[in-house]
Amino acid sequence: MVPLLARVREKLPDRYAVERVLGRGGMATVFLASDEKHHREVAIKVIRPEIAISVGVDRFLREIGIAARLSHPHIVPVYDSGDVDGLMYYVMPYMAGESLSDRLARETRLDIDDAIEIADEVASALAYAHAHHVVHRDIKPANILLSNGHAVVMDFGVARAIEEVGRESITAPGIAVGTPTYMSPEQASGEGHMDGRSDVYSLGCVLYEMLTGEPPYRGATTHAIIAKCFSEPVPSVRRLRHEVPAHIDHAITKALAKLPGDRFETATAFTQALAVPGTVAPPTHVASIAVLPFVNMSPDPDNEYFSDGMTEEIINGLAKLSGLRVAARTSSFAFKGKSMSATEIGTELNVDTVLEGSVRRAGNRLRITAQLTSVDDGYHLWSERYDREMEDVFTIQDEIAAAIVGTLKGHMAAERYEQVIKRYTENVEAFELYLKGRYVEKARRRDGFGKGIEYFEQAIDKDPHYALAHAGLADSYTFLAFYRFLRPHDAFPKANVAAMRALDADDLLPQAHISQAEVRFLYDWDWHGAEREFIRALELNPEDATALHLYSELLASQQRLDEALIHVSKAQQIEPLSPTINTGVGWAHYHGRDYPSAIAQLQKTLELDPEYVFVHWFLGIAYLAAGMLEDAMAVYRRGSEASGGHPAMDAYFAYACAKAGRVDEAREILVGLRERAREVYIPSDYFAVAHMGLEEIDEVFAWLERACRERVHHLVFLNVDPLYDDVRLDDRFTALLQSVGLKRG
Repeated sequence: MVPLLARVREKLPDRYAVERVLGRGGMATVFLASDEKHHREVAIKVIRPEIAISVGVDRFLREIGIAARLSHPHIVPVYDSGDVDGLMYYVMPYMAGESLSDRLARETRLDIDDAIEIADEVASALAYAHAHHVVHRDIKPANILLSNGHAVVMDFGVARAIEEVGRESITAPGIAVGTPTYMSPEQASGEGHMDGRSDVYSLGCVLYEMLTGEPPYRGATTHAIIAKCFSEPVPSVRRLRHEVPAHIDHAITKALAKLPGDRFETATAFTQALAVPGTVAPPTHVASIAVLPFVNMSPDPDNEYFSDGMTEEIINGLAKLSGLRVAARTSSFAFKGKSMSATEIGTELNVDTVLEGSVRRAGNRLRITAQLTSVDDGYHLWSERYDREMEDVFTIQDEIAAAIVGTLKGHMAAERYEQVIKRYTENVEAFELYLKGRYVEKARRRDGFGKGIEYFEQAIDKDPHYALAHAGLADSYTFLAFYRFLRPHDAFPKANVAAMRALDADDLLPQAHISQAEVRFLYDWDWHGAEREFIRALELNPEDATALHLYSELLASQQRLDEALIHVSKAQQIEPLSPTINTGVGWAHYHGRDYPSAIAQLQKTLELDPEYVFVHWFLGIAYLAAGMLEDAMAVYRRGSEASGGHPAMDAYFAYACAKAGRVDEAREILVGLRERAREVYIPSDYFAVAHMGLEEIDEVFAWLERACRERVHHLVFLNVDPLYDDVRLDDRFTALLQSVGLKRG
C-alpha cells in the first residue's frame, strides 16, 4: 500500500507542495505544505480513508463549506477543500504554536487567569458560530490552538459530517463521533438535534480540566466515561483546587448540567458568569427524605406485607413531588431491620430528613405511628399517631404525606399539595390483596410469582378496574417467562392481556406501559412498538428506574450500546442498591465487551445482595467471555446451589467444562438436562449453549431454531452476546437473525 504522504503528494502536486506530516488524530492526518499560488504555508487535513468512505464526498464538502463561511479572530479559517480520487481534505493556514492539549500535557494545570482567558476566547468563537447556526460538536483541548498568545478553534464542520453518517448507519469501527471525555449527555445519547448548549457543556469540561488538571469524568473505557457522565453528580472544581473562586465553580457546575435547559443559554452568558461574581447563584438545595420501612408491630407477623406496602405507597406518592428528592425504595429498604439511628441512616442516604413509622393491626383496627426526623441534629420535626379503622387507610396515607409536605414546605420548591398518593381503588380488600401480591413476588422465585398471580386475580375480582392489580398480574407472568419458569407461549400472551386491561383502566399508568413494552420486546420482537411503550412510560415518569433499566436492554439488543449504558446508569443513580439494576449495568458492560468492568460490577452486585441468585448466571457469562473458565465454573456451582438447581447454571457450567477440556463431565450434565426436560420446561437455548461448548455446531443450530419457535427471549440479544461469536459467521446464524427480526451487525 502506498504511504499516505506519498499519495497526498501524488494527488495534490499542482496547487500544494506537501512537505511532511505534522500530526495524526482520530479522524485525519495533518500535513505541512506550501500553497504555490499564494506563496504561504498551510496545513492540509486529510480525512482517514475508512472515514471518508462512510461520510461521503457530498456530505463532507457541504459541512466544510458551511464552516468556511465563518470568519472570526478565534476561528481557524478554511482556505480550501476538495476530493481527489477518494482523498478528502481541507486546507487551513499553518499557525505556529501548540494545541491546548499539548500545553496541558506539559503543565497539567494552568494559571486561573490564563484558563479563564482561553475559555473566554473560545466562547467568543462559539458565540459567533452559534449565531450563524453552526454547532462545533467536538470542543476539546486538541481542537484549540494556542498561537501568538491567543486561542483559536479548529475543525468546525468535521464532527457534524461524521455525526450525520453515524445516525444513518452503524458507526464504522474506529470512528469517534465527538470525544467522550468532553461530550454532552445529549450528544452521548445520540440525540439528533443539538444546539449551542452542547458546546457550552464541552467548553465547561475543557475549563474544568484547565483548572484541575483532569476532566470532570474519567474512566478506562468510553462506556465507563459515559456512564459516569449520566450517573454521577457534577463534580466541584474547588474539591481539587481550593483557590478557584466560588463563582467560577458555580458557573462551571451550571455549564455541566446534565439537561441543556439547566445550562447557560449561550457561550457568552457562560463567560460573563466566569467574570462577574454573583452572576450565578450557588446550586439550590433540594429538600430530601428517606422513608424507612414501617415496622410491623402486629401480633401476626404475616402482616409484614401491609407495613411494607404502606411504606411503598408513601414513597411512590412523595416521589411525584418536584420539590422533594426521595430516596429510592431499594435504598430505604436496605436498612430494614438494622439497628441504626435515623441520623446514621440519613447520612448514609445523603438526605435531610427521615420518616420512620410502625403499623399495628388487630382485626379491623389500625394503629399507625409516624415521625419525621432531621438528620442534622436528630430532632423530631413532626410526629403523629393514628388510631383508625382499616377503611381509613387511604386517608391516613394522605394525612402523612400532607404533614410531610407541610413540615418541609419552607425547604421545598413551590408546590401546592393536593393529593400526593393517587388512589387506584377505593376497595380496601382489593388494596390489601394487591399489597400481598407485590410482597410475595419480591423473592423472585417461581412459587412467589404463582402466589402473586392468585392475589392479583383476587384483587381484580374485588375491583375489575384496579389498574395496579392488572399491571401486577402482567408483571408476574412476565417474570415467570423472564426467569425461565414458564414457557413463553404460556406466559407472555397472558401478560399482554393483563397489561392491556391495565391501560384500559388507566392509560397514564407507567407500570402498564412498561409491561406492554416487555411483551413487545421479549415476545413479539416488535422493536419499534416496544420502544414506543418504553418512551411513553418515561414521559409519564422520567425517574422510573425500572423503565430506564428495561429500555436499556432493548437498546442493547439493537446494538445501541452507548445509549443502553446511559439509560441503565441513570437507573442505577436512581436506585443505587437495586440488585436487578446493578446486574443490568454489568450486563450492559458485557454486551459492550468491557469484561473487566462487567465482572467488577457483577461482583459488587453479588456482595450487595447475595440472595439475588441470578447474578451468578450473569457473572458466570462475563467470566466465560473473559476466558476465566475456572472462575465461571466456581460461580455456577454456587449459583446452582443458591437457586435450587436452576437449569441455566447447569447449561453454562457444561459449556465451561467443555471449553476447559472436561468433555465427559459436560456430556454428563447435558444428559441430566435432557432427563429433567421431560418433567419441567427447559428453554432450548440452554441446550444450544452446552452443545456450543462441545463444538457440535449442527446441534447448536437445531436447538437455536427450536428456541426461535419457542420465542425464547434471550434470542433478542443474539447480535450482541459475545458467547455466540463461535457461530456468528455461519450462514445459518444470519438466517436465525432474520427469523428473530434482527439485522446482522
